[in-house]
Amino acid sequence: MAPIEPPQTHSCDIAIIGGGIAGLWLLNRLVHAGYNAILFEQTALGNDQTVASQGMIHGGIKYTLSGALTGASEAIADMPNHWRACLAGNGDVDLRGAATLSDCFYLWSSNSALSRMSTFLASKATRGRVNKVGKKDRPALFQHPEFSGSLYQLVDMVLDVPTVVKALADNHPDRIFKIDWAQASWQRLPNQSMAIDFQHNCHHFQLAPRQVVLSAGQGNEALLKELGITSPQMQRRPLQQVMVKHHHPHHFYGHCLGAETTPRLTISSHPCTDGSQVWYLGGTLAEKGAHQTAEEVIACAKRELADLMPWLDLSDARWASLPVDRAEPRQRNFARPDKAFASRAEGCANVIVAWPTKLTLSPNLADEVMALLRTMGIEPSCPGIPELDFLERPPLAPTPWQTAFGD
Repeated sequence: MAPIEPPQTHSCDIAIIGGGIAGLWLLNRLVHAGYNAILFEQTALGNDQTVASQGMIHGGIKYTLSGALTGASEAIADMPNHWRACLAGNGDVDLRGAATLSDCFYLWSSNSALSRMSTFLASKATRGRVNKVGKKDRPALFQHPEFSGSLYQLVDMVLDVPTVVKALADNHPDRIFKIDWAQASWQRLPNQSMAIDFQHNCHHFQLAPRQVVLSAGQGNEALLKELGITSPQMQRRPLQQVMVKHHHPHHFYGHCLGAETTPRLTISSHPCTDGSQVWYLGGTLAEKGAHQTAEEVIACAKRELADLMPWLDLSDARWASLPVDRAEPRQRNFARPDKAFASRAEGCANVIVAWPTKLTLSPNLADEVMALLRTMGIEPSCPGIPELDFLERPPLAPTPWQTAFGD
């Protein structure tokens, strides 16, 4: 075997690790700002947390179910308008290739459950974000005479997440690479910055980015451990979502208000290739389901839907569950973060660690990272994309229902 040659050294301004929506959004922002940025994904674009999302771009009303505005609700109040501008090609990222599943979201429950919030929902604090829906304007699912509750329409929207991933990736396909960590490794340079070494055939390539951004969601945990980074740290918020495949015509997107300050049940609808659809169920059901077996959480979902929509026949539906961990920066007392997070890593001179915390806040994450770069004096400088064409391009991740039901 021929000896391995000395490394060919390449550079770039920013190397992003992780090809979910957060990493892809950041790539688009950086390139538009003139940075020579590239992205590495280990498996498939949008894998794990991104494709497990319900696609909601919400303005925070779901965080006001205690009857008051919160830090979380105000941090994302402008996000629906921000995303809408991008979908129209008028925002900081071009999303004109992405599809919208719904232009609104609903909040519903019994009259008694909503009575404690009726004054708040009608107040100036929620004006323009919440509207009560009259009986004749209700979606078909709630036109049934057995429904006697109240229904509100929110400004929240729902995106077809796979099309968002594809639109973001299609904007810069030549800057996205699949990384096989069996053939690549981290190297600490004398200045305490991190580089990535690649072995290809008998060739040795070294990429020395000016900055590395870890945006791999729950994958950040292993990366932090491998790099010996002890701050910031990650926490996981486990869920177990339920998928219901059926042939009813009801495309519905809504939160059911219960006794708690989180939605009792959240429903989003997603199309299948055979013309049917999947209801994807989250909310308190999914949070409590994290500690249940698949059979137990599916049984709970069946009882919830039978209780909330007794007129709906789901006897021939197909059911599956999906355990998923939401990755977040570690908080005191395991609190839920209000905003996107980006911070320099301790002990690595050129590493930034980032979590969007919510799909909605991916634009905010890019703002946070770019603000850090400006603070550090990192301006665009490296011309030309590094010569990494020996690496493959990552595919798009399948949706959970494609995996579960084969559709």
